[in-house]
Amino acid sequence: MSGTTTSENLYDAVIVGAGAAGVGLAAVLRHAGIENFVILERHTVGASFAKWPAETRFITPSFPTNSIGMLDLNSIAIGASPAFSLGVEHPTGSEYTSHLNEVAQYYELPIREHTDVLHITKTDDTFCIDTSDETLRAKHVVWAAGEFQYPRLNGFAGSELCRHTATIASYDDLDGDEFIIVGGYESGVDAAYHLASRDKHVRLFDKGCPWEDESSDPSFALSAYSLERMRGDRFAEQVELFPETPIASVTRVGTIYEVTTPDGKQHYTRVPPLLAGGFEGSHKLIADLFERRDDGFPLLSEHDESTIVPGIFLCGPAVRHDNHIFCFIYKYRQRFAVVAKAIATSLGLPAEQLEMYRMWGMYLDDLSCCGEECVC
Repeated sequence: MSGTTTSENLYDAVIVGAGAAGVGLAAVLRHAGIENFVILERHTVGASFAKWPAETRFITPSFPTNSIGMLDLNSIAIGASPAFSLGVEHPTGSEYTSHLNEVAQYYELPIREHTDVLHITKTDDTFCIDTSDETLRAKHVVWAAGEFQYPRLNGFAGSELCRHTATIASYDDLDGDEFIIVGGYESGVDAAYHLASRDKHVRLFDKGCPWEDESSDPSFALSAYSLERMRGDRFAEQVELFPETPIASVTRVGTIYEVTTPDGKQHYTRVPPLLAGGFEGSHKLIADLFERRDDGFPLLSEHDESTIVPGIFLCGPAVRHDNHIFCFIYKYRQRFAVVAKAIATSLGLPAEQLEMYRMWGMYLDDLSCCGEECVC
Protein backbone atom coordinates (compact mmCIF):
# COMPACT_ATOMS: atom_id res chain seq x y z
CA MET A 1 0.00 0.00 0.00
CA SER A 2 1.40 3.42 -0.94
CA GLY A 3 0.32 6.98 -0.35
CA THR A 4 1.29 10.16 -2.11
CA THR A 5 4.92 11.23 -2.31
CA THR A 6 6.12 14.83 -2.37
CA SER A 7 9.58 16.40 -2.59
CA GLU A 8 9.10 17.72 0.94
CA ASN A 9 9.26 14.16 2.25
CA LEU A 10 12.90 13.53 1.30
CA TYR A 11 14.87 12.96 4.50
CA ASP A 12 18.52 12.29 5.15
CA ALA A 13 17.39 9.51 7.46
CA VAL A 14 14.23 7.84 8.70
CA ILE A 15 14.34 5.93 11.98
CA VAL A 16 11.66 3.30 12.52
CA GLY A 17 10.86 2.91 16.22
CA ALA A 18 10.88 5.35 19.15
CA GLY A 19 12.08 3.04 21.89
CA ALA A 20 15.48 2.99 23.56
CA ALA A 21 17.29 2.23 20.28
CA GLY A 22 15.42 4.75 18.13
CA VAL A 23 15.53 7.63 20.61
CA GLY A 24 19.15 6.90 21.54
CA LEU A 25 20.30 6.74 17.93
CA ALA A 26 18.42 9.95 17.13
CA ALA A 27 20.25 11.76 19.94
CA VAL A 28 23.57 10.71 18.38
CA LEU A 29 22.40 11.91 14.95
CA ARG A 30 21.83 15.29 16.56
CA HIS A 31 25.41 15.25 17.87
CA ALA A 32 26.59 14.38 14.36
CA GLY A 33 24.91 17.50 13.00
CA ILE A 34 22.18 15.61 11.14
CA GLU A 35 18.92 17.54 11.39
CA ASN A 36 16.85 16.36 8.43
CA PHE A 37 15.48 13.14 9.86
CA VAL A 38 12.26 11.80 11.36
CA ILE A 39 11.35 8.97 13.74
CA LEU A 40 8.29 6.88 12.91
CA GLU A 41 6.59 5.13 15.84
CA ARG A 42 3.51 2.98 15.36
CA HIS A 43 2.33 3.59 18.92
CA THR A 44 3.93 6.11 21.29
CA VAL A 45 7.44 6.81 22.57
CA GLY A 46 8.62 3.88 24.70
CA ALA A 47 5.49 1.84 23.98
CA SER A 48 7.24 -1.51 24.50
CA PHE A 49 8.39 -0.53 27.99
CA ALA A 50 4.93 0.81 28.80
CA LYS A 51 3.55 -2.66 27.98
CA TRP A 52 5.78 -4.45 30.48
CA PRO A 53 3.99 -6.11 33.40
CA ALA A 54 3.56 -3.39 36.03
CA GLU A 55 5.86 -5.20 38.48
CA THR A 56 8.73 -5.93 36.05
CA ARG A 57 11.89 -3.90 36.56
CA PHE A 58 15.20 -3.49 34.76
CA ILE A 59 17.65 -6.22 35.73
CA THR A 60 20.59 -3.89 35.04
CA PRO A 61 21.09 -1.34 37.84
CA SER A 62 21.01 2.40 37.20
CA PHE A 63 23.63 4.72 38.69
CA PRO A 64 24.20 8.36 37.67
CA THR A 65 27.97 7.80 37.27
CA ASN A 66 31.00 6.18 38.86
CA SER A 67 34.66 6.87 39.51
CA ILE A 68 35.77 6.46 35.87
CA GLY A 69 32.94 8.50 34.40
CA MET A 70 30.97 5.50 33.15
CA LEU A 71 27.38 6.44 32.54
CA ASP A 72 24.24 4.76 33.78
CA LEU A 73 23.96 1.26 32.28
CA ASN A 74 20.39 2.04 31.24
CA SER A 75 21.22 5.41 29.72
CA ILE A 76 20.78 5.93 25.99
CA ALA A 77 22.38 9.39 25.68
CA ILE A 78 25.43 11.03 27.19
CA GLY A 79 24.32 13.25 30.05
CA ALA A 80 20.99 11.46 30.53
CA SER A 81 20.64 9.06 33.46
CA PRO A 82 17.40 7.33 34.44
CA ALA A 83 18.89 6.87 37.93
CA PHE A 84 19.25 10.64 38.27
CA SER A 85 15.96 11.64 36.65
CA LEU A 86 13.83 8.84 38.16
CA GLY A 87 15.62 8.36 41.47
CA VAL A 88 15.41 4.55 41.25
CA GLU A 89 18.01 1.84 40.76
CA HIS A 90 15.85 -0.67 38.87
CA PRO A 91 13.22 1.26 36.87
CA THR A 92 9.87 -0.23 35.93
CA GLY A 93 8.82 -0.17 32.30
CA SER A 94 6.45 2.71 33.00
CA GLU A 95 9.18 4.72 34.68
CA TYR A 96 11.59 4.13 31.82
CA THR A 97 8.93 5.21 29.33
CA SER A 98 8.77 8.58 31.07
CA HIS A 99 12.58 8.80 30.90
CA LEU A 100 12.56 8.16 27.14
CA ASN A 101 9.97 10.88 26.70
CA GLU A 102 12.15 13.28 28.67
CA VAL A 103 15.15 12.50 26.46
CA ALA A 104 13.05 12.93 23.31
CA GLN A 105 11.78 16.29 24.53
CA TYR A 106 15.24 17.49 25.58
CA TYR A 107 16.70 16.78 22.14
CA GLU A 108 13.53 18.04 20.43
CA LEU A 109 13.39 14.87 18.38
CA PRO A 110 11.03 14.87 15.38
CA ILE A 111 8.79 11.92 16.24
CA ARG A 112 5.62 10.91 14.43
CA GLU A 113 3.61 8.72 16.75
CA HIS A 114 0.78 6.42 15.65
CA THR A 115 2.52 5.93 12.31
CA ASP A 116 2.65 2.33 11.14
CA VAL A 117 5.36 1.46 8.61
CA LEU A 118 3.90 -0.98 6.10
CA HIS A 119 6.69 -1.50 3.60
CA ILE A 120 10.19 -0.33 2.73
CA THR A 121 11.68 -0.44 -0.78
CA LYS A 122 14.67 1.14 -2.44
CA THR A 123 14.85 2.56 -5.96
CA ASP A 124 18.22 3.83 -7.15
CA ASP A 125 19.57 5.76 -4.15
CA THR A 126 16.27 6.51 -2.44
CA PHE A 127 14.23 4.54 0.07
CA CYS A 128 10.43 4.66 -0.05
CA ILE A 129 8.84 4.13 3.34
CA ASP A 130 5.15 3.35 2.99
CA THR A 131 3.08 4.21 6.05
CA SER A 132 -0.65 4.00 6.63
CA ASP A 133 -0.92 7.72 5.77
CA GLU A 134 1.73 8.51 3.16
CA THR A 135 4.99 7.51 1.55
CA LEU A 136 8.18 9.10 2.80
CA ARG A 137 11.48 9.15 0.94
CA ALA A 138 14.88 8.96 2.57
CA LYS A 139 18.56 8.54 1.78
CA HIS A 140 19.02 6.24 4.78
CA VAL A 141 16.78 4.09 6.97
CA VAL A 142 17.51 2.82 10.47
CA TRP A 143 15.34 -0.07 11.67
CA ALA A 144 15.04 0.25 15.45
CA ALA A 145 11.61 -1.27 16.03
CA GLY A 146 12.73 -3.63 18.81
CA GLU A 147 11.28 -6.98 19.78
CA PHE A 148 9.06 -6.88 22.89
CA GLN A 149 5.91 -6.38 20.84
CA TYR A 150 6.77 -9.44 18.75
CA PRO A 151 6.73 -12.36 21.23
CA ARG A 152 7.72 -15.86 20.18
CA LEU A 153 4.54 -17.91 20.31
CA ASN A 154 5.67 -21.17 18.73
CA GLY A 155 8.31 -23.74 19.59
CA PHE A 156 6.24 -26.79 20.53
CA ALA A 157 2.86 -28.32 19.80
CA GLY A 158 0.06 -26.49 21.57
CA SER A 159 2.09 -23.39 22.39
CA GLU A 160 -0.86 -21.32 21.19
CA LEU A 161 -2.71 -22.48 24.31
CA CYS A 162 -0.15 -20.69 26.49
CA ARG A 163 -0.09 -17.05 27.47
CA HIS A 164 3.11 -15.12 26.76
CA THR A 165 4.43 -13.09 29.67
CA ALA A 166 4.65 -10.06 27.36
CA THR A 167 0.83 -9.89 27.37
CA ILE A 168 0.48 -9.62 31.15
CA ALA A 169 -0.42 -6.16 32.41
CA SER A 170 0.04 -7.06 36.08
CA TYR A 171 0.57 -10.27 38.00
CA ASP A 172 -2.21 -9.14 40.31
CA ASP A 173 -4.60 -9.80 37.41
CA LEU A 174 -3.83 -13.53 37.17
CA ASP A 175 -6.34 -15.86 38.79
CA GLY A 176 -5.35 -19.27 40.10
CA ASP A 177 -3.09 -20.77 42.74
CA GLU A 178 -0.78 -22.99 40.68
CA PHE A 179 1.12 -21.95 37.57
CA ILE A 180 3.41 -23.55 35.03
CA ILE A 181 5.99 -21.32 33.37
CA VAL A 182 7.85 -22.43 30.25
CA GLY A 183 11.21 -20.69 30.01
CA GLY A 184 13.65 -20.06 32.84
CA TYR A 185 15.60 -17.06 31.63
CA GLU A 186 14.98 -13.50 32.87
CA SER A 187 11.28 -13.21 31.95
CA GLY A 188 10.44 -16.62 33.35
CA VAL A 189 12.25 -16.01 36.64
CA ASP A 190 10.65 -12.59 36.91
CA ALA A 191 7.18 -14.09 36.46
CA ALA A 192 7.93 -16.86 38.98
CA TYR A 193 9.20 -14.32 41.52
CA HIS A 194 6.11 -12.14 41.35
CA LEU A 195 3.73 -15.10 41.48
CA ALA A 196 5.61 -16.62 44.42
CA SER A 197 5.40 -13.25 46.19
CA ARG A 198 1.62 -13.64 45.92
CA ASP A 199 1.72 -17.11 47.52
CA LYS A 200 1.23 -18.90 44.21
CA HIS A 201 2.88 -22.24 43.60
CA VAL A 202 4.98 -22.24 40.43
CA ARG A 203 6.62 -24.96 38.37
CA LEU A 204 9.35 -23.43 36.21
CA PHE A 205 10.60 -25.42 33.20
CA ASP A 206 13.66 -24.65 31.10
CA LYS A 207 15.42 -26.62 28.40
CA GLY A 208 18.73 -25.57 29.97
CA CYS A 209 19.70 -24.32 33.38
CA PRO A 210 20.46 -20.58 33.12
CA TRP A 211 20.45 -20.09 36.88
CA GLU A 212 23.57 -22.26 37.06
CA ASP A 213 25.26 -21.09 33.84
CA GLU A 214 28.85 -20.11 34.60
CA SER A 215 29.15 -17.70 31.67
CA SER A 216 29.83 -14.06 32.55
CA ASP A 217 27.83 -12.94 29.52
CA PRO A 218 24.34 -11.86 30.67
CA SER A 219 22.99 -12.82 27.27
CA PHE A 220 23.28 -16.43 28.45
CA ALA A 221 23.46 -16.42 32.26
CA LEU A 222 20.93 -14.90 34.64
CA SER A 223 21.62 -11.47 36.05
CA ALA A 224 22.72 -11.06 39.65
CA TYR A 225 19.42 -9.26 40.25
CA SER A 226 17.45 -12.38 39.26
CA LEU A 227 19.74 -14.77 41.11
CA GLU A 228 19.38 -12.71 44.27
CA ARG A 229 15.59 -12.85 44.06
CA MET A 230 15.72 -16.61 43.48
CA ARG A 231 17.55 -17.02 46.79
CA GLY A 232 14.67 -15.44 48.72
CA ASP A 233 12.70 -17.62 51.12
CA ARG A 234 9.39 -17.11 49.34
CA PHE A 235 10.84 -18.09 45.97
CA ALA A 236 12.47 -21.20 47.44
CA GLU A 237 9.21 -22.23 49.13
CA GLN A 238 6.83 -21.55 46.23
CA VAL A 239 8.85 -22.30 43.07
CA GLU A 240 9.79 -25.78 41.87
CA LEU A 241 12.57 -25.75 39.27
CA PHE A 242 12.74 -28.20 36.34
CA PRO A 243 16.12 -27.65 34.63
CA GLU A 244 17.10 -29.47 31.43
CA THR A 245 13.39 -30.10 30.85
CA PRO A 246 12.04 -28.89 27.51
CA ILE A 247 8.32 -29.01 26.79
CA ALA A 248 7.10 -31.32 24.03
CA SER A 249 3.45 -30.29 23.95
CA VAL A 250 0.54 -28.59 25.67
CA THR A 251 -3.01 -29.85 25.29
CA ARG A 252 -6.29 -28.86 26.88
CA VAL A 253 -8.85 -31.34 28.13
CA GLY A 254 -11.92 -29.56 29.41
CA THR A 255 -10.66 -27.00 31.92
CA ILE A 256 -7.30 -28.72 32.48
CA TYR A 257 -4.05 -27.98 30.64
CA GLU A 258 -1.75 -30.96 30.18
CA VAL A 259 1.95 -30.12 29.79
CA THR A 260 4.06 -33.01 28.49
CA THR A 261 7.85 -33.31 28.50
CA PRO A 262 9.83 -35.36 25.92
CA ASP A 263 10.19 -38.26 28.37
CA GLY A 264 6.40 -38.59 28.51
CA LYS A 265 5.88 -37.09 31.95
CA GLN A 266 2.77 -34.97 32.30
CA HIS A 267 2.05 -31.94 34.46
CA TYR A 268 -1.37 -30.38 34.94
CA THR A 269 -2.65 -26.88 35.62
CA ARG A 270 -6.04 -25.18 35.59
CA VAL A 271 -4.71 -21.92 34.14
CA PRO A 272 -3.00 -21.43 30.78
CA PRO A 273 0.74 -22.10 31.08
CA LEU A 274 2.81 -18.94 30.90
CA LEU A 275 5.24 -18.79 27.99
CA ALA A 276 8.52 -16.98 28.66
CA GLY A 277 10.31 -18.14 25.54
CA GLY A 278 11.60 -14.84 24.24
CA PHE A 279 10.71 -12.81 21.18
CA GLU A 280 10.66 -13.20 17.42
CA GLY A 281 11.78 -9.60 16.99
CA SER A 282 10.70 -6.99 14.48
CA HIS A 283 13.73 -7.60 12.26
CA LYS A 284 11.81 -10.38 10.53
CA LEU A 285 9.52 -7.73 9.04
CA ILE A 286 12.42 -6.48 6.92
CA ALA A 287 14.06 -9.82 6.21
CA ASP A 288 13.97 -9.16 2.47
CA LEU A 289 16.37 -6.22 2.87
CA PHE A 290 19.09 -8.20 4.63
CA GLU A 291 21.07 -11.35 4.09
CA ARG A 292 20.51 -13.86 6.84
CA ARG A 293 22.99 -15.40 9.24
CA ASP A 294 22.88 -19.10 10.06
CA ASP A 295 21.02 -18.27 13.30
CA GLY A 296 18.34 -16.34 11.39
CA PHE A 297 19.42 -12.85 12.40
CA PRO A 298 20.28 -10.21 9.79
CA LEU A 299 23.82 -10.28 8.43
CA LEU A 300 25.40 -6.87 8.99
CA SER A 301 28.43 -5.02 7.74
CA GLU A 302 30.92 -3.56 10.22
CA HIS A 303 28.71 -0.44 10.21
CA ASP A 304 25.54 -2.42 11.08
CA GLU A 305 24.35 -1.89 7.51
CA SER A 306 22.69 -4.36 5.19
CA THR A 307 25.16 -6.20 2.99
CA ILE A 308 22.73 -6.32 0.05
CA VAL A 309 20.79 -3.03 0.34
CA PRO A 310 23.22 -0.21 1.17
CA GLY A 311 21.76 2.57 3.30
CA ILE A 312 19.53 0.59 5.64
CA PHE A 313 20.88 -0.09 9.13
CA LEU A 314 19.81 -2.23 12.08
CA CYS A 315 19.85 -0.79 15.59
CA GLY A 316 18.77 -2.47 18.83
CA PRO A 317 18.72 -5.88 20.50
CA ALA A 318 18.72 -7.88 17.24
CA VAL A 319 22.24 -6.70 16.32
CA ARG A 320 24.68 -9.61 16.06
CA HIS A 321 28.36 -9.70 15.09
CA ASP A 322 29.99 -13.14 14.96
CA ASN A 323 28.99 -14.69 18.30
CA HIS A 324 28.41 -11.37 20.08
CA ILE A 325 24.83 -10.59 21.11
CA PHE A 326 23.87 -6.94 21.68
CA CYS A 327 20.59 -7.67 23.43
CA PHE A 328 20.78 -5.21 26.34
CA ILE A 329 20.68 -1.40 26.20
CA TYR A 330 24.22 -1.04 27.50
CA LYS A 331 25.35 -3.41 24.73
CA TYR A 332 23.55 -2.10 21.67
CA ARG A 333 24.04 1.58 22.51
CA GLN A 334 27.72 0.96 21.73
CA ARG A 335 26.64 0.80 18.10
CA PHE A 336 24.85 4.17 17.99
CA ALA A 337 28.00 6.08 17.01
CA VAL A 338 28.90 3.42 14.44
CA VAL A 339 25.61 3.92 12.59
CA ALA A 340 25.58 7.71 13.02
CA LYS A 341 29.15 8.00 11.71
CA ALA A 342 28.30 5.92 8.64
CA ILE A 343 25.29 8.11 7.85
CA ALA A 344 27.18 11.35 8.53
CA THR A 345 30.06 10.26 6.31
CA SER A 346 27.64 9.33 3.54
CA LEU A 347 26.14 12.82 3.78
CA GLY A 348 29.58 14.46 3.66
CA LEU A 349 29.44 15.64 7.27
CA PRO A 350 32.41 15.53 9.68
CA ALA A 351 32.05 12.92 12.40
CA GLU A 352 34.73 14.03 14.86
CA GLN A 353 32.08 15.11 17.35
CA LEU A 354 31.11 11.44 17.73
CA GLU A 355 34.44 10.65 19.40
CA MET A 356 32.88 10.93 22.85
CA TYR A 357 30.37 8.25 21.90
CA ARG A 358 33.19 6.03 20.70
CA MET A 359 34.94 6.48 24.05
CA TRP A 360 31.62 5.74 25.77
CA GLY A 361 31.56 2.40 23.97
CA MET A 362 35.15 1.67 24.95
CA TYR A 363 34.29 2.15 28.63
CA LEU A 364 31.40 -0.26 28.17
CA ASP A 365 33.64 -2.83 26.52
CA ASP A 366 35.94 -2.88 29.53
CA LEU A 367 33.05 -3.30 31.95
CA SER A 368 30.95 -5.80 30.06
CA CYS A 369 33.60 -8.24 28.82
CA CYS A 370 34.56 -9.57 32.26
CA GLY A 371 37.80 -10.92 30.87
CA GLU A 372 36.22 -12.38 27.75
CA GLU A 373 36.50 -11.22 24.17
CA CYS A 374 35.07 -7.73 23.68
CA VAL A 375 31.50 -7.35 22.46
CA CYS A 376 32.22 -4.49 20.05
